Amino acid sequence: MDGDTIRRALAASGPYLLCCVILLVLLEQLSYLRKKGPLPGPHLIVPFIGSAVPMIRHPTRFWERQAALAKSSGLGFSADYLVGRFILFIRSTELSHKVFSNVRPDAFHLIGHPFGKKLFGEHNLIYMFEQRHKDLRRRIAPNFTPRALSIYLAIQQRVILSHLRRWLELSSPSKPLRLRLLCRDLNLETSQTVFAGPYLTPAARDQFNRDYNLFNVGLMAIPFDFPGFAFRRARLAVTRLIQTLSGCVSQSKDRMRAGEEPSCLVDFWMHDSLREIAEAADSGAPPPPETGDLEIGGHLFDFLFAAQDASTSSLLWAVALLESHPEVLEKVRAEVAALWSPESGKPIGAEQLREMRYTEAVAREVVRFRPPATMVPHIAGEPFPLTEWYTIPKGAIVFPSAYESSFQGFTEPDRFDPDRFSEERQEDRVYKRNFLAFGAGPHQCVGQRYAINHLVLFIAMFVSLIDFKRHRTDGCDDIAYVPTIVPKDECQVYLSQRCTRFPSLLM
Repeated sequence: MDGDTIRRALAASGPYLLCCVILLVLLEQLSYLRKKGPLPGPHLIVPFIGSAVPMIRHPTRFWERQAALAKSSGLGFSADYLVGRFILFIRSTELSHKVFSNVRPDAFHLIGHPFGKKLFGEHNLIYMFEQRHKDLRRRIAPNFTPRALSIYLAIQQRVILSHLRRWLELSSPSKPLRLRLLCRDLNLETSQTVFAGPYLTPAARDQFNRDYNLFNVGLMAIPFDFPGFAFRRARLAVTRLIQTLSGCVSQSKDRMRAGEEPSCLVDFWMHDSLREIAEAADSGAPPPPETGDLEIGGHLFDFLFAAQDASTSSLLWAVALLESHPEVLEKVRAEVAALWSPESGKPIGAEQLREMRYTEAVAREVVRFRPPATMVPHIAGEPFPLTEWYTIPKGAIVFPSAYESSFQGFTEPDRFDPDRFSEERQEDRVYKRNFLAFGAGPHQCVGQRYAINHLVLFIAMFVSLIDFKRHRTDGCDDIAYVPTIVPKDECQVYLSQRCTRFPSLLM
């Protein structure tokens, strides 16, 4: 067939192809309008990609508009369309709880990301249901006992201290330091060391850091799973990260079988698993099913992802909010100084940490005021009656907003006020349903005590060791998504050493 024949064939078929495209676009519009019903949201959508471009280019503006539509309509939720997916944004706390409490095969599936299964893999904790999910959470529980958390405290402080030293070395009186990437590096090293302990070599850590950066970039990219696209690079990076972590699991098993004491999270997990197997053998009962190294590696990656970016967000907001509320900063410094001195050369112990009640109230208020994971995506596995008059269609992605709930119910919710978590006011109990930063229902964050400990430790050490002043610019405190929320200016500060000398025994 020559070129002229091909051109004539294409010219003849052109109108039919155009009609097919127009038909597909029309059917897509009609499907969207049918699912949307009376909900607030765009009446017309861009074919095939919907609002993906404005969501990626200006995520803060996009989600603020969804929240404004949900609020102004009085319905508590709004609709939109992203890359072939009908989505619902839920502002109402009560409707959010309805989603969180109905994670099951015939209702909602927690996905963590609109294209999470493709990105995270199939075996992560967030994709499990009912008994299988309960069994895994039971096996995870020994990783967060008081004994385990006390061992993590020493690791966390060593890492925090080493990074604060480096920040001071990088600081300059004439040029502010951007803390976002520095906090990310601090948290990545903390997560690696707490979760995988001695099992990551320096070379493995370097590769791990490169792969995790690829993963972070892919999280915010258009989900085109083709060579050369950021999403594909992120997916392949996750595969390598899980393989690396599965190698740590194997090494930990060998070390625990040799009778060594647990020194990191994976050790506590493997130690308890081997104990269960030994107890079953002693009693003559069938041994419990052993989870494969690769699957546990997937769960460790899930922990790391949950701890890494969320914690980075909280550390940045803690610095920003303490600097802009000097009366709060003064109270934190006074409380910490009464319990711990950097010059003592001793780390903060578990008992001292428990006594830092005001500092913990500050940490909890940071998380309420700026919840890192502002939304927790779920997908409707089946049609679900959300209200008496609206049923969520099967396949819709639902975004319950922890951020919007944080500004409902609480006394003067727009004010940064750590005293709301005091013993006298107890707003953490009174308005417990509105505090959704760690989720709710069966998939509530299993490591929230670890996360709060980490934030309290960072605040206590940072304000004791360092004097800091914010480099303020217009809009510096505006919210930016990266993918968790951070100050728009990435928290630019001037730093100087506050203490007489840095603790030496923490290293």
